[in-house]
Amino acid sequence: MTFSFFQVALICLIYMSALFAIAYCTEKGLVSSRIVHHPVTYIFSLGIFASAWAYYGVINLAAEFGYGALAYYLGTGVLFLFAPAALKPLMEIARRFQINSTADLLTFRYHSHSVGGIATLCMLFSMAPLIALQIQAVADTIHILTRNNGTSISMPNTHFDTRQLLALVYCLVVAGFAMMFGSNREHHRGLITSMAFESLVKVFGLCAIGLFAIFEVFSGFDGLNQWLANNPEHLENLNPPTANQSAHTLLLVFIATAVSMPHIFHMTVVENPMKNVTRTISWAFPLFLLVMALPIFPILWAGIKLGGQFPTEYFPLAVPIASGSTTFTLISFVAGLSAATGAIVAISLAIATMILNHWILPATPLRTHQEIYGQLIWMRRVLIAVVILSGYGFYQILANRFNLTDLALTSFIATLQFLPGVIAVAHWTRGNRQGLLAGLFTGMLIWGLGLLLPMLLDTRDASFDILGMHIQVGIAQWSAVTLWSLGLNTLVFVVVSLITHQSDDEKYSAELCAEDELSHPVRMALDVRSPEEMVERLVDRIGVSTARVEVDRAMEQLSLSASERRPYALRRLRDEIEANLSGLMGISMATEIMDTQVPFKVPEAEGVADINLMESRIHEYRHHLTGLAAELNNLRLYHRRTLEELPMAVCSMGKDMEVQMWNSAMERLTGITSETVTGSHLVEILEPWGDMLYQFATSDSEHFYKREIDLAGRTRWISLHQASIPSSIAEQVDGQVILLEDVTELQLLEQELMHSERLASVGRLAAGVAHEIGNPVTGIACLAQNMKYETDDNELLESVNHILSQTDRISRIVHSLVSFSHSGQQQDNEFHLVTLYECAQEAIDLIRLQREKGQTYFCNDIPQNLLTRGDSQRLIQVFVNLLSNARDACVDGGQITVGGQPLKDGVEISVTDNGPGIPQELQDQVLEPFFTTKEPGEGTGLGLAMVYSIVEEHQGTLDIISPVDKVLQKGTKFVIKLPSTLESDATTGNTSSSM
Repeated sequence: MTFSFFQVALICLIYMSALFAIAYCTEKGLVSSRIVHHPVTYIFSLGIFASAWAYYGVINLAAEFGYGALAYYLGTGVLFLFAPAALKPLMEIARRFQINSTADLLTFRYHSHSVGGIATLCMLFSMAPLIALQIQAVADTIHILTRNNGTSISMPNTHFDTRQLLALVYCLVVAGFAMMFGSNREHHRGLITSMAFESLVKVFGLCAIGLFAIFEVFSGFDGLNQWLANNPEHLENLNPPTANQSAHTLLLVFIATAVSMPHIFHMTVVENPMKNVTRTISWAFPLFLLVMALPIFPILWAGIKLGGQFPTEYFPLAVPIASGSTTFTLISFVAGLSAATGAIVAISLAIATMILNHWILPATPLRTHQEIYGQLIWMRRVLIAVVILSGYGFYQILANRFNLTDLALTSFIATLQFLPGVIAVAHWTRGNRQGLLAGLFTGMLIWGLGLLLPMLLDTRDASFDILGMHIQVGIAQWSAVTLWSLGLNTLVFVVVSLITHQSDDEKYSAELCAEDELSHPVRMALDVRSPEEMVERLVDRIGVSTARVEVDRAMEQLSLSASERRPYALRRLRDEIEANLSGLMGISMATEIMDTQVPFKVPEAEGVADINLMESRIHEYRHHLTGLAAELNNLRLYHRRTLEELPMAVCSMGKDMEVQMWNSAMERLTGITSETVTGSHLVEILEPWGDMLYQFATSDSEHFYKREIDLAGRTRWISLHQASIPSSIAEQVDGQVILLEDVTELQLLEQELMHSERLASVGRLAAGVAHEIGNPVTGIACLAQNMKYETDDNELLESVNHILSQTDRISRIVHSLVSFSHSGQQQDNEFHLVTLYECAQEAIDLIRLQREKGQTYFCNDIPQNLLTRGDSQRLIQVFVNLLSNARDACVDGGQITVGGQPLKDGVEISVTDNGPGIPQELQDQVLEPFFTTKEPGEGTGLGLAMVYSIVEEHQGTLDIISPVDKVLQKGTKFVIKLPSTLESDATTGNTSSSM
């Protein structure tokens, strides 16, 4: 069965067109977002791990190592099974700091640009055999389909034949695909979806060939069992005794692929679009690998049974060809093509990104007068093409002298040298750059001399003597090379890290990567005061338009405004800009730009803890805390909420006067929300609070009592108290806490009480004066009486009558003052009958004594014979308070009417004014103690409360009607209903008194 080159080219074109269509439709939003963002899509995209070697070469591995070949699946499966512990820390670091490659990760962790450049060089050498493997698999399968003449294809090819031409065209098409959908800045949604489709095709193809082998070659499971029974040597080969040690080494090699292979790291960590998919990965991807592993041995046995001249590694294609099935031959070829394509795209994207970020950009400054994003995209596209064509060149150099397994092991063992450094990223903070570079150099040197150099020299096994030691090298010695390179690499890394110094920056980065940045006590400071200043700082390095876009982008991500001035918010903005630039041009360039243009500086106060960062980080990880950590977090939240909900206004700040907490009571008191003030410097808080708090915080006093401030035109009095927050370090403090107490009502009450005391003193003095006045007035009255009876002179008698009238008026006034000075403390059983008219009239007479008030007219319309049982002095107090409030509510010329009428079971009295009335929303509050609408010092808000209390003592009720005039919306009427034990059948009489 053969195919023409045209047919094979058409098949490749159709498949690549399908990939292009899927990626394009995804990028344009034509594919449902439920499919694009579904965890299954992402899990299938990880199937690039199963490259062409996993489709073809693993068959050869199974023939050589039996069950040991399953190490390829078991190793990676175990790693993903423990993904929450092994992979999740790396995913979190990559997401948090926009890390795009293994080289970026190592650069960030070890805080060294040279680490990234060296790691990129090592990765380029490591991945060259793997790219050549994919190209060789495609070229060989094309050769099998087009020139199937029964001869071996393992012979060297020294001339550029049609197969190699098709392989070159294939590389160009794949390069075009990767350049189009893998060079933009964001997550490559189209790339992920197309890679998921590629994995689906690959799994379907491998499973289809496996079922074909069982049911077509062996006629079912019974036939397979019978064949194995007739050929027991094939079962014995599943566990060859000489392969046990090599199988263990294979397990070690493959268990590290997900964290050391750059393209697997890229898809697993960088392209992960979901935050909470780790738990799903931990079981779903091992299940995916299990499905991939199931057909391996049936295909191997089917290929052995059918025989032929095809290499073992190409049995997935040879089995349907030997069986004469065109359909399954095409399925197998497309599946293999799919496996190779996905691997090449992912590898080229990862390596191109590393070269751009760590070689090109540091050496070639960007042209800031042009649009930077376009420059970066085209650079990345060119590098993708260069990487793929370089892999093709390496394939040409090797010229099919090594099989797929040889190439795969060479590449995997090289990337294995990164394993110690990657593990130390999140799990060993003591590791440093000197140790990493020394260990990596040692491991790569052994790998280069033991595997790569012999491969380039076209030898599988060679030996030489060094210092009396006989050393064997070559791919045949891959197991020994693996153990020696990784072992010495790890040993050198650990030893050098322990004996060399770790810089402060590197130590800080190590703590960040270990998710232990909360242990770092120092909060750095910035010398910028606004986002606009950040734009101005970045213009010199990335241009005006890019600086504006990046700052606006970061502000949008953090929900910050352009007017933001809080130091904490600006620090977050700076970190977010650096993270975004890392995603754009790599962590190395982003760090260099930000450290140069917007550097952190040493804080003014030494050892300032970043409490806000601690709070945000703990809040972010609260769902992941378990055991004692969760209990400690709950305890923290309990105390935090206690302070937040405390009815006293509380704020705290660090030693540098940056606000750390601003509780809800503080928000109500100041009218400033916690979100706008937390992280601000104390002096930046809105007036009048900022200056007052700063003066108090920087003073030596522990208390400021009754500080007067003006709020919206009203004077308030605030008392402040402060205490230091002790540090865990002896004799040091971490900051201070300030408590604010609003004592305005207390201050006003004290002023009223002082005024009342003065009035009481005046009242006692007036009572004494009234008593003393009474004697001479009585004498004057007696003399006037004598004169009245001793003379008949009409003029003199008129004068005497005037004298008697005035002395009588003086006596009444003095009597009223003396009576009002009595407190009236009768109990209910001591109440007596009271004439309400006289009580109201005496209150009116007392109110008239206050001449400084405006001109007001009083009208007493209470019937003179309207009686009730009660305390006359207390009822006079009721009338005085109601009349005084009514007079204060009236303007000049106002009129106040006191009325009354008998009821069936009591009496009703009322006080009505023609003032502006009481608003409906305040009518339920005017009877509360200390509530007043008067200016400070004009009243205490106790008058109506006292009226209500006295009415209740008399078992009466008090109602408010306002407005009285519904048309003019003015006037207030207080209605009091008192019980009465006396029926009055007298006619109503009205007496009016006006002034």
